[in-house]
Amino acid sequence: MELHELRPAEGSKKKRKRVGRGRGSGHGKTCGRGTKGQKSRSGGKVPAWFEGGQMPLQRRLPKRGFKNKFRKIYSIVNVERLNVFEDGDVVDVAALVRKGLVKNVKDGVKVLGEGELSKKLTVRVHKVSKTAEEKIKAAGGTVEVI
Repeated sequence: MELHELRPAEGSKKKRKRVGRGRGSGHGKTCGRGTKGQKSRSGGKVPAWFEGGQMPLQRRLPKRGFKNKFRKIYSIVNVERLNVFEDGDVVDVAALVRKGLVKNVKDGVKVLGEGELSKKLTVRVHKVSKTAEEKIKAAGGTVEVI
C-alpha cells in the first residue's frame, strides 16, 4: 500500500446536507422544515419541557415541605477513618483534605462516632457528635470545636 492509495473507511465520511439549493436537490424552498408553524421559523425552537400550552407538570404538582436556605451542610468523617494519622497528630480540616478523607468542605466538617479509634489525636473541627467525642477522649486525645 502506498501513501496515495490511502482512503478513509467505508461509511466514515458523510456528505453535508446542503439545504436551500433548488428543488432538484430535494431540500429546496422550505429546506426540509415543512410549511408554517413555530419550527419552520428562524430561531423557532420549542424547549424540551414545553407541553404545547398545557399547564406544565411542575406547576400541576402540589408544593410540599420547606427548604431552609440558611441550613449548614457539613462534610462528615467517621472516627475509624482517623486511624490513618500518626499518634499525637493534630487533625484539622486542612489535614483531612490532605489525607483525602474530605473532598468538598462546604460549611465545615463533622466527626461522627462510627468505628473505633486507636490513636491519641487532637481533633479541631466544626462539629463532633457525642459518641465521637467520647471515643476520641477514651483513646487519650482531645477535641476542639472551631
